[in-house]
Formats: sequence, structure tokens, C-alpha cells
Amino acid sequence: MKAAWLNQFGSADVVSQGEIALRALNADEVIVRVEAAGLNPLDLKIMAGYMQAVFPVEFPYVPGTDFSGVVESAGAAVTTLRPGDRVFGRTAPSSGGAFAQRVVIAANDVSIMPASMSFEHAAALPTAFGTAYQSLFEVGRLQRGERVLIHAAAGGVGSMAVQLAHRAGACVIATASARNHELVKSLGADRVIDYRAEDFSALRDVDLVLDTLGGETLEQSWSVLRAGGRIVSMVEFGIQPRDGRDGASVFFATAQPFLAKAVERYEADELQIIIDEIFAPGEARAALEKLATGHARGKIVIRASHGAWGQPAGDGS
Repeated sequence: MKAAWLNQFGSADVVSQGEIALRALNADEVIVRVEAAGLNPLDLKIMAGYMQAVFPVEFPYVPGTDFSGVVESAGAAVTTLRPGDRVFGRTAPSSGGAFAQRVVIAANDVSIMPASMSFEHAAALPTAFGTAYQSLFEVGRLQRGERVLIHAAAGGVGSMAVQLAHRAGACVIATASARNHELVKSLGADRVIDYRAEDFSALRDVDLVLDTLGGETLEQSWSVLRAGGRIVSMVEFGIQPRDGRDGASVFFATAQPFLAKAVERYEADELQIIIDEIFAPGEARAALEKLATGHARGKIVIRASHGAWGQPAGDGS
């Protein structure tokens, strides 16, 4: 099958595209023809080798975890899915595999897509929605009426978190560039701060901070918390409590517990899925390079119908 893959750690420039073998199907697994793949910052960290202690990979490695597609075949023990089913899900990061024509995955790790959902939207959901939900409610313990500060609110996780926090009855304060203010407000933010022109650290009495950036942004976020407030970081795994304020990290391992919640919100018209740009499969490098800029508005998606996985769109195949 055709895929984007790498034989060494590095950035987007180490990605090759061409033929690679699909592993054998086990009894409890399905083969899914990939229609769309969603990109995540974790993809870049795994490709660079930064996550090898947590998510070890073997080469050749096909990047990508979030995908949507159509079941082509099912193992002998699978009773919940059949060929032709439209599904979406997330592979284990160590396995990857989403940037390919087909992916082999346990049947229990995928869910049926709503009939009204596009493949692009389904592929954009698993990691972004699951990380936002886990960060806000399971780790962050967000309650109705609390004040939450969400950094990078126009990004994939941030745009989901703004909507979830708003629906939960929180007062949502968000940081975003000026060009994204109207978008973030439309998602439910009560106040949006232009991080390039305004100092968010002047805020006070915030109950919860969602940190998607780390570094200086994380360091300055401690000052905005009330006594007993919490910071939940998606990038700083070594975060510790400080001065009577709690600090915790999110380790997002599997999307399966969150897929049904995502579908429920989507079907209730309570979830907007923001997509920045859709790339052809032959443009995997370009898609990863855009992701690396850190300025995507919502999610970046690779859509199979826009070209062949093994070569750039428009070359005749």
C-alpha cells in the first residue's frame, strides 16, 4: 500500500512516500481504508524522537494517529463491525499508521461515524476532543461558574476546550491572535486576549488554566491563579504544585472513551469542528511543515480523495 513513512528521526524533511507493507490482520482487528487523517503536535514530537521513552517506535514508521475511513475487512472474532462501515478512531502513538491507504486496528478502538459527519471532520476529532475533555473535567475538575483560562484557544485542542468549558457553564477566558478573536468568541469565549498585544498575566482569581504551550506561557500562568487554583499542562509532564496551587499534566493515551461523547455533542449541534486546511496525501510533508509553525486555526487534515498517498496530487495518478 502507499503511505508516508520515515526510517529515521527528524522533521518533515525525513518523510518519504511510497509503498510499504500492511501488517497481518489479527482476529480482533479490522482493516480500514483511510479516507482522512488528522494531524497533531504529538506527531511531530514522535517523529523527532522526543517521545521515544514514552511512545517507542520502530522503523519504518508511518506517522499519524487520528483517522477516519471505511472498514474493508474484519477479523474472525469481530462482531461489531462489518465491511462498508464508516468509522473513525485513534491508533496507539507507538503504532501510528494513519498517513497511509489502510490501517489495521483493534475493532474496539474505532467507532461508527454519524451519517451527517464528513470524513474530514471525523479525522479531526479523536485527539483534540479527547485531550480537551480529559484536561478540563478529568484532570482539571472544572465546575460550573469557575473561571478558566485556555491558551492557544484557536488551535485544535483549544477550540474544543472553549466549547466544552462554555457548555459546562464556566466563564471562559482565552488567548489567541487578533485574527482569531471572532472565531474564538463564536465558540463561547467570554473574553479573548490578544497574546501579542496584551499581558494575560495581569489576570487574577482564575480557577483553572489549560496550558497547551509550556515555557514562558506556563511560567506566567501561575500568577493568574487564585489560591487553590489548578494548572493542567498538555506539554510539561514534570509540572508540580506550587505555592498552594495545583499543577498536573495530561497523558492522553487512548481516544476510545471519548469518541461516544464527541459523537453525542456533534449530533446535538453542540460542537464545531474547525479545520484550517486540507492537504492531499502526496502533500504530507507540507502538512507537517504547516503544523510545525504552531499557527494552525483548528485542525490540519490530509484527505485521501485529493490525491494518491504515494505522490503529489496532479501528477496523473
